[in-house]
Amino acid sequence: MTPVARSLSMAQFNHLDAHQTPLLDALRAAATRPHAPFYTPGHKQGQGISPRLAALFGTEVFRADLPELPDLDNLFAPEGVIRAAQDLAAIAFGTGETWFLANGSTCGIQAAVLATCSPGDSLILPRNAHRCAIAALILSGAMPVFVSPELDSQGQIPLGVSPTAIAQALEQHPAAAVLLVSPTYHGVSSDLQAIAALVHDRHLPLIVDEAHGAHFAFHPQFPQTAIAAGADLAVQSIHKTLGAMTQAAMVHSHLHSRMDRDRLVDSLALVQSSSPSYLLLASLDAARHQMAIDGERLMAQTLDLADWARLELSKIPGVRVWTPPTGTPWDRTRLTVDVSGLGWTGFAADEHLHQTLGVTAELPSLHHLTLIISLGNTREDLRHLVQGIQTLAQDKRSPLSLPSLPLPPLQVPILSPRQAFFSRRRTVPASDAIGQVCAELICPYPPGIPVLMPGEPITIEAIAYLTQICTMGGTITGCADPTLQTLTIVEEAIALP
Repeated sequence: MTPVARSLSMAQFNHLDAHQTPLLDALRAAATRPHAPFYTPGHKQGQGISPRLAALFGTEVFRADLPELPDLDNLFAPEGVIRAAQDLAAIAFGTGETWFLANGSTCGIQAAVLATCSPGDSLILPRNAHRCAIAALILSGAMPVFVSPELDSQGQIPLGVSPTAIAQALEQHPAAAVLLVSPTYHGVSSDLQAIAALVHDRHLPLIVDEAHGAHFAFHPQFPQTAIAAGADLAVQSIHKTLGAMTQAAMVHSHLHSRMDRDRLVDSLALVQSSSPSYLLLASLDAARHQMAIDGERLMAQTLDLADWARLELSKIPGVRVWTPPTGTPWDRTRLTVDVSGLGWTGFAADEHLHQTLGVTAELPSLHHLTLIISLGNTREDLRHLVQGIQTLAQDKRSPLSLPSLPLPPLQVPILSPRQAFFSRRRTVPASDAIGQVCAELICPYPPGIPVLMPGEPITIEAIAYLTQICTMGGTITGCADPTLQTLTIVEEAIALP
């Protein structure tokens, strides 16, 4: 692999100013320039937009909904304002090079796998990887080698992947790359420094799905960023925890990355829209500016809100505020509350809080509610949360006897996800599917962690797990029949080149 990185020269570095927003400024200028538009999009800066849409969003936003005009640069070959904005982001986030994404972290993960894995290669990854990683396996033709994350003491919440698990996988399976999820949905980070050393000893790249850790670079009380810990590539959803618009994300590379930069750039072009939204791209520039100028204060404020909420919630009888084992790198702005002691499942509590009490969580599970506290939250938001949980406690129900619902045992794939995806398939009753090869990507959502995926044998344990999730109020996605009465299996595998 060729070494990455186009790093900034000292002259370029000195020319850049964190107070600048080059892409945002260029978009503002283009949006307000008087001219007759004979280019896409068809609404022509809002002049032809639906009145209903204009009533919801106003008209100004559509003036800036512009395509790749000459003064707005080109996302796939940036030489002007996009390149300057990306270089400023690389400085702010402490990376060697940064690319903007308008298709979310999903396309960043897919591009990273396409850049490192060829058909038939093995990719080591945790079972709690997001479904976009499985899509990346289908696109690339790589074979998954799954490692199990450690679990908390109750066996309910996945923690990070241990260096020991990665070392064993590397010993047993020649691989092209290692992909980790750090932090997890619950804010837990793996020991990335130790894992990076193991992976690099074998001259392999380490890719980190850091979708939920975009804010880590801006306060010392957060876990170390993936790039600072030695990862070759990290993908961050800037929209999840910072001030960018939904679907706006970034890919960061290490200055001495083992990734093939040219192949990564080509892969990004494969999975991104050829008409990226400049509204999303400019929001990345603005979010970077906000954090570069005022990030530490904003994150200190966010940590203070999270600590206050954790303390107040811990005072409510029957409520257990979750914390990981001592010494585990952890994001304190991710708040997970066990409501089962109040007689509520997480699913029922989430519905009641949302529908009746005006409090909406990020992720319900059988026992817990997980909430994201970010720079956009206020003290009043947190008061509403505490009051909502207090109301649940006042409406305390009979104690629940809930199953722990550990994930089903890992299965050795029979076919690659790509081969299973393209094979002939048929639908059968769920009882007849046991022992057959799955042709669907089936997972409870959120957080989108697959339980069955194309190429794996269907087991009794997997069906029982998914059925129990449905019974307790969860949602199953990815399957043709969300009631799980039927499943789609591989009827005849086809040979792929």
